Amino acid sequence: MSRRWLTPSDPSPQAEALAEQFDLPVWIAQCLIHRGQGNPESAAVFLDPRLRRLSDPFLLPNIASAVDRLFQQRESNQPLVLFGDYDVDGVTATTILKQGLEQLGWIVHHYLPRRMEEGYGLSQQGVETCLGRYPVSLLVAVDCGSTAVDPIAWLNGRGVDVLVLDHHQVSTPLPAAFSLVNPQLGETGTPSFRELCSAGVAFKVLHAVMKRGRELGLTGFDTLDLREFLDLVALGTVADLVPLVGENRILVTAGLQRLTETKRPGLVALKEVAGIEGDVGVSEVGFQLGPRLNASGRLETAEASLDLLMARDLETARPLAAALDATNRERQTLEREMSETAVAQVRARFDPARDWVIVEGNANWHLGVVGIVASRVLREFNRPTLILGGDPSQEHWRGSGRSLPGFDLAEALRACSEFLVRHGGHAMAAGVTLSPDQFEAFRSRINEVARERITPEILIPTVRVDAWVTLEELTLSAVECLQRLEPFGTDNPPPQFAIAGVQLAGRPLRMGKTQQHLKLPLTDGVRRVDAVWWNAGEAPIPSGVFDVAVVPQVNEYGGRCSVQLRWLDSRPSTGAR
Repeated sequence: MSRRWLTPSDPSPQAEALAEQFDLPVWIAQCLIHRGQGNPESAAVFLDPRLRRLSDPFLLPNIASAVDRLFQQRESNQPLVLFGDYDVDGVTATTILKQGLEQLGWIVHHYLPRRMEEGYGLSQQGVETCLGRYPVSLLVAVDCGSTAVDPIAWLNGRGVDVLVLDHHQVSTPLPAAFSLVNPQLGETGTPSFRELCSAGVAFKVLHAVMKRGRELGLTGFDTLDLREFLDLVALGTVADLVPLVGENRILVTAGLQRLTETKRPGLVALKEVAGIEGDVGVSEVGFQLGPRLNASGRLETAEASLDLLMARDLETARPLAAALDATNRERQTLEREMSETAVAQVRARFDPARDWVIVEGNANWHLGVVGIVASRVLREFNRPTLILGGDPSQEHWRGSGRSLPGFDLAEALRACSEFLVRHGGHAMAAGVTLSPDQFEAFRSRINEVARERITPEILIPTVRVDAWVTLEELTLSAVECLQRLEPFGTDNPPPQFAIAGVQLAGRPLRMGKTQQHLKLPLTDGVRRVDAVWWNAGEAPIPSGVFDVAVVPQVNEYGGRCSVQLRWLDSRPSTGAR
C-alpha cells in the first residue's frame, strides 16, 4: 500500500531560535514545534519534566467533594470498597488507592469484575455481586463508572454513595455519583492533566488526600512517600496508550526510573519472567510487562494481577508472575488464531468503497482478545475496526474497536446508540454491547456515519516527517540528543526524518529466523550508515537513487555505540525536498 509523505518546509526562524536557546540541532528543534512545544516556556517544561512541575491535585474536577467523602468514611471507621477494572490501568489504579488509603488509616475492600460473567465496567450484575460481598455505604468506581447511569442510581437507592474516579468519556446525562472525578470534565487545555489515565487520577486523588490530612494535622500523612507509587502510575499510563504529554509525560518519566529500580516484589518477579535486566522504558512496559498483567483479566479474572502487584515478598510474587506468564502465552496463541480467522473473514468480503468501518463478529470469538484482534485488522486494512464476540452470560455480543486519527470512534458510536445496549470509550478505542439481531443494522449505520465524517486523506497511510536531514548530520552525539525528547509514546512518537538522494552502498543482508528482516547499507556519497528494515518480508528493495524515511537510533553492540536507522519507507528521489 503506497503511503503519503507529510514533509515539512525548511527550518523556520522559530526552530532556529529554539535550537540556539536549548543547544539543540535545528532539526530536533523542529520536532518540538511539531509536538506543540514551539514557545520557549512550553519547550522548557517539555525538556525538563520534573515532579515539581505537577499541578495542584485539587484542580481536578470534583476532587474536593470526593476527598471530603473519603474522610467522612475514615472518621466513622466504616469500610469502603474499590470497584476496579480488569485492564492494567484499572488494576494499577486500584492498587495505588488500596495500598495508599490503607496506609493512611482507611478500611478498604476491593472488587474486580469478571469479564466473561459481568461484562465491562460498572455493570449492574457486577455491582450487585460486589455489594452482596461487601455491604458498604461507599463504593469507589476506579477506571469505570462515567457512563454507568442505571447501576449508580441502583446503588443510590440502596443508600450507597458512589465516587467515580475515571478518565473515559462521560455519558449524557451524567451518572448521579456523589462525585465524578474525571479529567474529561475539565476545560480543554487547562490544566495539563486532561489526558490522565485512571492510574494518574488515582495518584492525584491520593495526593489530594495527603494534602488534606496534613492540613488537618492527622498522624501519618506526612510520612507516606507518594513516589513509591510512580512505578504503578507509569505502568498504567503507558499500557493504556494515553498521550505522553503534560502531566503524563512528567509522571511516566519519573515512573520509568522508579520501575527500573523498583523494590516492589511483584514487579521484580514480573521483570524476571519477562527477562528484563536493565533500564525499563516505554517498550518494555508496552510489550513485556503490560501484556502479562493484562493477560489474566482478558481470559479469566484480574485478581491474579492485583495480587501480584500487592505481594509483600518474592516468595509470594514469583509463582504469581510465572502463572501470569503462562496465561500470557495462552493469550498469544488464542490471539494469533483468532486474528488469522478475522483477517481472512474480512478479506473475503472487504470492499474499500463500502467498508469505511470494518465490523466483524462471531459468537465463538473470545471476548478477552477482541481489542487486540481489532488492532491487527486495522493495521492490515487501514480502516477503523470493531471486532465482537459472544457473551456466554447473556444473549449479547460484546466487542472492542480501534480507530484512525481523525475519526472519533466513541462519538460515532453515540450516533449509533439506538442499535446498541451499551457503548463507551475514547476517540481511538471504544467498547460496544449489542444484540446479535442488531449486528447488520449497526454495521450499516456506523458506515453511514463514517462516510459523512471520514475524509479520503484519513484512509491513506502516512509517513509524518519531522525534518529533512543528511547522513552527515546524524552523528552519534546528535542522535543521543534525541533522547531529550523521551519518553516516546502516544502523541509523542519517536521523531521521523527524511534523507534525500541516497543509494545502496552494498548488498542488503537478510536477518532473522525466517529471513524476514533486512539490513541495508545507505550512502549519500559522503557517509555510510546502516538501516534496518524490520519485517520487510518480500517487499521490493529500492534501487538507484531514492529518498528514505527513517528513525535514527543508537545501536549498542560489543560495548560500542553507533548510529543505526530504523527504516520506515522509501520513494524515488525527485531531487526536491
